[in-house]
Amino acid sequence: MMSVAYDFAHSPASEFMARPQHLLIDGRRVPASSGRTFKSLNPATGQVIATVAEGNEADVDHAVAAARRAFEGPWRTMRASERGQILLRWAELLKANAEEIIELESIDAGKPISATLRQDFPAAVDTLIYYAGWADKISGDVVPVRDDALTYTVREPVGVVAAIVPWNFPLMIGMWKLAPALACGCTIVMKPAELTSLSALRIAELALQAGLPAGVFNVVTGPGRVVGDALVNHPDVDKVTFTGSPGVGRGIMKGAAGNFKRVSLELGGKSANVIFDDADLEAASKAAASGIFFNAGQVCSAGSRVLVQEKAYDEVVERLAARAKSLKIGDPLDRKTALGPVISEKQMKSILDYVDIGQKEGASLVTGGTRVGERGYFISPAVFANVEHEMRISQEEIFGPVVSIIKFRDEADALRIANGTAYSLAAGVWSRDIGKLQRFAKRARAGTVWMNTYGYTDVRLPWGGERDSGLGREHGTAALDNFTEPKAVWMNLAV
Repeated sequence: MMSVAYDFAHSPASEFMARPQHLLIDGRRVPASSGRTFKSLNPATGQVIATVAEGNEADVDHAVAAARRAFEGPWRTMRASERGQILLRWAELLKANAEEIIELESIDAGKPISATLRQDFPAAVDTLIYYAGWADKISGDVVPVRDDALTYTVREPVGVVAAIVPWNFPLMIGMWKLAPALACGCTIVMKPAELTSLSALRIAELALQAGLPAGVFNVVTGPGRVVGDALVNHPDVDKVTFTGSPGVGRGIMKGAAGNFKRVSLELGGKSANVIFDDADLEAASKAAASGIFFNAGQVCSAGSRVLVQEKAYDEVVERLAARAKSLKIGDPLDRKTALGPVISEKQMKSILDYVDIGQKEGASLVTGGTRVGERGYFISPAVFANVEHEMRISQEEIFGPVVSIIKFRDEADALRIANGTAYSLAAGVWSRDIGKLQRFAKRARAGTVWMNTYGYTDVRLPWGGERDSGLGREHGTAALDNFTEPKAVWMNLAV
């Protein structure tokens, strides 16, 4: 059963949500130049929780100009160690305001607060601390070319960065972009998703409090077709970092061609979680359920295709269905809730359409796949059995709590199916045979492969994919490459 009952009057986030949510440009909260606003809805209730400024091209021009001044002025010329200290102070302020930020994120995005507390918030803080430590360690190399010259390289910040952030992990993925860019000496104009703008605005206020100079971090809220397009096409933006859908990613690449912007894209996924019949089926089924139902399936690396070897197939179907039925659906602020709402009515309808498509294609809906309640955007977790590899529910990203369980014969068959989509973000494999695990990991087309586990990430390891899953890598030292340009220096010593 599900119940949702909110009282925001005394919540830590209530005061912030009650304020008009203006843009943050050049160190100040300012209304949109048009005066227009839009409503931010709570996906658990469909009710308005905040009024947010609707930015446009003029606001983007203002923000980019502020970011350019800050880049050429105080931020770029500041000692790298001082930049790192500011980022560390920012991390401490995030921790000091943890309750408010966690609650704000859970309400705005409909995320179970237990998950925000366990993953999203700690990962955001960890990312900021990690890259704060890199700020004064980004160096080049001395490259001996000839005896009469000193030749070396330096790594310089790429410039003004447009960071376009998705709605599924607004705080965490936002920090994945902010922290390395700022550590490298870049300045930023962020466009949070229209559906989840609140945490970006709050952490930007805390960044100013930590000592970030005006113009270094700007936030322009509003629709992607206006604010996002203006950033992508702006001649004074040097770099675009985007997480979202492949369709939008293709449009960004086209728009970035105008001034040859640097682009990094983290896009969609249709990840295969492969379970061989010699695996620990209890552990594999438990992780497979978490891998698809976490965050209501709104995860780019969700294990939405569970591939099971023939002998184990029926048992895994039964175990996954039982786990789906046992998940508590409801109030994201209840720490016992395992499955919150999907982000919007539009997304809910899209997911339910895919459930209908799967049944029409001939797959067996074992459990779930219906709307829960009449308030908010809740869907019961859906388990499909007897799914064929070619079906749309096996090939297309649904981005919801829907799992397709596909039968395979042997290693070659598993690999064929796992690699048989347009995506290549992640994959999982379960077996007690280390050789089988290694063979699969080597041949799987995936930026991350999990063995006998699923879903873990860490800022110290590269993250990303190829094909429709994106371009480039985030995290680790790879992110430093995203936000710096190498420069070769040649000094003649024979003078």
